Amino acid sequence: MGGLPAHRGQTVREFLAGGASRRLHLEQLPGYAPDLNPDEGVWNYLKNVEMKNLCCQGLDHLKTELRKAKERLRHKVEIIKSFFREVGLV
Repeated sequence: MGGLPAHRGQTVREFLAGGASRRLHLEQLPGYAPDLNPDEGVWNYLKNVEMKNLCCQGLDHLKTELRKAKERLRHKVEIIKSFFREVGLV
């Protein structure tokens, strides 16, 4: 969790109260700490591996390709785990 007010909002509190807190461990992160955020690894992987050398014809094409890239990454569990290992969360 970063300092974004939405992270402390009613929707998040309800989500956690509804049982998510039993299966999720939340970490408080500084406001700007890309080296501590596993999602930076996700975006880096999508940009430099899954979508490398991609030239889109427009925003709709880019959205489609990003959706496909995210779906491919979703099935690469070890790569996803590596994003958390890289920042020391595993």
